Amino acid sequence: MSQPAIVNFSPEAGSVELREVPDPEMVSGEILLKVGAVGVCGSDLHQWQSTHSWPVNYPVILGHEFGGEIVEIADDVEGWSPGDMVVSETAAIINGENPMTRRGLYNLDPDRKGFGYGVDGAMAELVRVPVRCLHRIPNGLEMEHAALTEPCCVAYNAMVNNTRIDPGDRVLVIGPGTIGILCAVIARLRGGDVCLLGRTEDATRLQVASKGYGIEVLSSNAEQWAREGDGLGVDVVVDAAGVSRTLEMAIELVRPAGWVTKVGWGPQPLGFSIDAMVQKNVTLQGSFSHNWPVWERVLQLLGTGAIDVAPLIGGKWDLGDWRVAFDAMHSGKVVKSVLVPSG
Repeated sequence: MSQPAIVNFSPEAGSVELREVPDPEMVSGEILLKVGAVGVCGSDLHQWQSTHSWPVNYPVILGHEFGGEIVEIADDVEGWSPGDMVVSETAAIINGENPMTRRGLYNLDPDRKGFGYGVDGAMAELVRVPVRCLHRIPNGLEMEHAALTEPCCVAYNAMVNNTRIDPGDRVLVIGPGTIGILCAVIARLRGGDVCLLGRTEDATRLQVASKGYGIEVLSSNAEQWAREGDGLGVDVVVDAAGVSRTLEMAIELVRPAGWVTKVGWGPQPLGFSIDAMVQKNVTLQGSFSHNWPVWERVLQLLGTGAIDVAPLIGGKWDLGDWRVAFDAMHSGKVVKSVLVPSG
């Protein structure tokens, strides 16, 4: 049996197409998931355009933000049944003996391989998932919203576990993509006075942040906003832009003894001195991925409506229209595209 899937088949730019691939075979400790919805991530676009900075096991089915219905379980699986509605974490392969995994920080395991680049992902009708990756979807949460649990977890881990934010802190988030907007949302949940910075070409995304979430936005120089008050800068800067040069801006605008969190990827060389970070006694923190407790907390927030991803979704497409969905995000017409493999 075979199924349609969106395959990234080589490192050359544009090497993504809809192909017929064999159905996944069952493996011990895993389940077979009928994909209900899968979000298009910026990393999917980077692999499509070959602008990524991580190793990819070609050919690979794209997609790591997904949820669906269990349709089959391996003989040794307990606690899960066909018909269960679930979302999946992204760490498809981990080394159980790695010290980071033993601490519960398997997201930092150097042997970790994720869906959509290390193993086949969920831009297909069926995907095979280890049971340790599964989380139940709260009652009443729509599947296309549940599928965006993963980017919410990226933002939660960045803002809650890897950033020091006290109520009343002024927080500047650079980069109005999905992760940047969600970082701004969660920073505000933590009591921050938040502003989101983009560019003039980010008008649609900034409008989603402003109208959909009531976040203050800027499309040009943030110097004036950052220097309000005593003129020393903001308490926290979050670099979610996915380029390296925005880190220089972050270090310039953060106040002495402030905090900079970098969650966006940027393969370009920095090309500037970080002495200002030393002189200002600034904490620079990286944040990558997430783990089991983050997923449970985020699903609780999604289930209660404390986090609402509806304003982010700019449209839903079937697998055959994947290019339209990719183009809509790549051009900035929408913040988030969602694919619905079942139609």
